[in-house]
Amino acid sequence: MKICLIGPMGSGKSTIGNRLAQRLGIRFEDSDKEIERRTGVDIPYIFEAEGEGGFRKREICAIKDLVESPEKMVLATGGGAVIKKENRQNLTKNCTVIYLLTSVEQQMERTRKDKNRPLLQTADPMQKLLDLFEQRSPLYEEIADIIVSTDNVGIEAILDEIESRLNII
Repeated sequence: MKICLIGPMGSGKSTIGNRLAQRLGIRFEDSDKEIERRTGVDIPYIFEAEGEGGFRKREICAIKDLVESPEKMVLATGGGAVIKKENRQNLTKNCTVIYLLTSVEQQMERTRKDKNRPLLQTADPMQKLLDLFEQRSPLYEEIADIIVSTDNVGIEAILDEIESRLNII
């Protein structure tokens, strides 16, 4: 069993993924952390040194390796992982894909103080989040087996909903 969490930044993929893996007694992985482990530098540095294109190439390799691993796991992907066709194909082929849906307002609240998000280092982060939502939302929906809203819901309730919906797949 592989469960892959997709959704925009601030939707709770890492937090929910870690807790879900604990509940299920399986490994948790985060594709961004895997990229950092492989390169020895943080994501903002990769964006600065290689641009988004360089980062996306690394992301494709990391996600492919993680989802093709024989181990059971919960994988949290980066918010932009879905923009690459290779990632969408690898996720749908190897995982039950759960889209953690959240509003742009909730994203802004959850990410406003986070300096580790290169795409939000702009004069108007709210507009950037709106643009990203418009671009990526159809891609999240396209590959999702399950969609769960994380707005104004506690972590335990989200985990309960995911577990109950996993039983029907």
